Amino acid sequence: MPGRARLARSIARVEALPRHWRPSLPEVHPRAWLAEVAPTRRSLALGFGVLAVALGGYLIARESSLFAIDRIEVKGGSPQIAGQVRQALASVAGRPLVGLDGSAVLRTVDALPTVVSASYDRAFPHTLRITVVPERPAAVLRRGPDSWLVSMRGRVMERLPAAALPRLPRIWISARTRVRTGAELTAAGAATAAHAAGLAGGFAARVASASYTGGALVFHLRSGVEVLLGGGGDVKLKVAVAERVLAVLSSGSTFIDVSNPGRPVSGIGSPLSDVPASSSRG
Repeated sequence: MPGRARLARSIARVEALPRHWRPSLPEVHPRAWLAEVAPTRRSLALGFGVLAVALGGYLIARESSLFAIDRIEVKGGSPQIAGQVRQALASVAGRPLVGLDGSAVLRTVDALPTVVSASYDRAFPHTLRITVVPERPAAVLRRGPDSWLVSMRGRVMERLPAAALPRLPRIWISARTRVRTGAELTAAGAATAAHAAGLAGGFAARVASASYTGGALVFHLRSGVEVLLGGGGDVKLKVAVAERVLAVLSSGSTFIDVSNPGRPVSGIGSPLSDVPASSSRG
């Protein structure tokens, strides 16, 4: 290339000159260079002094009441959940925000049966701010005379009186099924029914009970009509189709089959029967 050729010629001309005419760079001794770039004793002392002051200030703030927690602010949940979070974190009151064990705080809040997850922030000088993602109530679990509130994730949130929350669907389980507050349902059918009830939105108010047996999800409406949703998928779409069919449902019909939402079926009898007494396609 022309540029490289010119450079080569220039180097050749320089090398052809007598040695004492050639340009040379000043020699720099390594020790002299280190002396120029190395920090001075004064700058080192100043730096260590600033570090010591910062460390001392941190230790004082960590051990003193200068930034002690006197307020726990909870966002994202209901007043009831906020109260549960404050009660669970009562032991951190008075502790300094500096040096707070955030992991322990989150484990404590996440363990609450009404909370999906949580995050925290230090709002200096005295506030610990907790933001929660609450569990979403979906149904009331029934086992004989016992009742529990369950979320759409199938988590047992709290124990309830038998007649509590009458507008939520009921999910019945056998007397042998173990239930523990804060744990997820061990009965897969009950968990699927709870998830579907949560996805049903406002339609859930029309559902007296929900069941999932043998791969068949059924909503038993308060009107007496049963809605067969089939598998647990596409619940929102199937519910939307069921609402449209219910609006034009003929008198005397006892079931709606929306397991295939593109071809809903209504009729008399049970939606789980292979051959219903009579049926019509809507």
